[in-house]
Amino acid sequence: MSKTWEASLLSKDATMQDAIKTLNTSTIKLVCLVDSNFKLAGVITDGDIRRAIVAGKTLESSVREFMCFTPITFRASDTKAKRRKAFEAHKLLYIPVIDEQSKVINIDISQSISVFAQSNTVFLMAGGYGTRLRPLTEVCPKPLLTVGSKPILETIIDSFVHYGFHEFKISVHYLAEQIKGHFKNGEQFGVDIDYVEESSPLGTAGALSLLPMQDKPLILMNGDLLTKVDFRELLAYHVSEKAKVTMCVREYEYQVPYGVIQADNNEVKQVIEKPVEKYFVNAGIYVISPEVVNRLEKGSYKDMPDLINECLAHNEKVAMFPIHEYWLDIGRMADFERAQIDFMHNF
Repeated sequence: MSKTWEASLLSKDATMQDAIKTLNTSTIKLVCLVDSNFKLAGVITDGDIRRAIVAGKTLESSVREFMCFTPITFRASDTKAKRRKAFEAHKLLYIPVIDEQSKVINIDISQSISVFAQSNTVFLMAGGYGTRLRPLTEVCPKPLLTVGSKPILETIIDSFVHYGFHEFKISVHYLAEQIKGHFKNGEQFGVDIDYVEESSPLGTAGALSLLPMQDKPLILMNGDLLTKVDFRELLAYHVSEKAKVTMCVREYEYQVPYGVIQADNNEVKQVIEKPVEKYFVNAGIYVISPEVVNRLEKGSYKDMPDLINECLAHNEKVAMFPIHEYWLDIGRMADFERAQIDFMHNF
């Protein structure tokens, strides 16, 4: 992964796929779109890409369809005080620096980005029975099954630590003592871990109700997922969208194996041979605002779809965060076997 600002430059004629690759290979999470003379034409952030996917753009879409054409910029002569005020006023982490010909000569980084630690709670669901992975889960809880060199849940915690998170709550039920015995209070992993014990399964949102009062958005994630999602970007997206709940989603394609008939009454208008249907599906990762968590009835069974539908019934915003990074739900034996191969390439 490149640490130089030049790695964030991309042709204004590029595609979304090119922009995603640029974001993933640079430590600077801003794409500066330039012409052949390196003159700045616009910028793209991670959030811009997620919103473009929600709007129906594809990996082949031109960056011109969703880039910001009028970004905030600095000149080399701008003082530190002026730059600090601009970062604070516009709530930005990166701002391009241009010369008199509008050529990009640097990318300035906000001082606030050095505050790496995230104080938000991460709530991991690790209480399930893992019935579809039997007999492996008859004596070992699914989150402790080894993928690659370590248990699934340990890889998840490592991924959050990479992005500065250190406060964890783990919901346990089935073979709870094994999970608690492995992770203890989290000290050996450089984090703080507390446990939420369900005497009987309460559903994902029901387990949330057992948490103490929250004062910040929390990230909730199933304990059987492997992903390379940038959790800082997810949290920032939730805040910028002013959502009560943000759902991570994946695009799922299904090819109808027959010719589909479009008709008006009994008159055929068109035949579409084996069309591909596309849907957004739940990826098992959420950001939930504190007021939603705090109003849950303690110890009452509730699944996440119920909680989300309640928010919608109250006209509260539920945002979608499309995942274009690696993601795998280890629900079946085939997924577990695939995870062993994927781990070597992605983790």
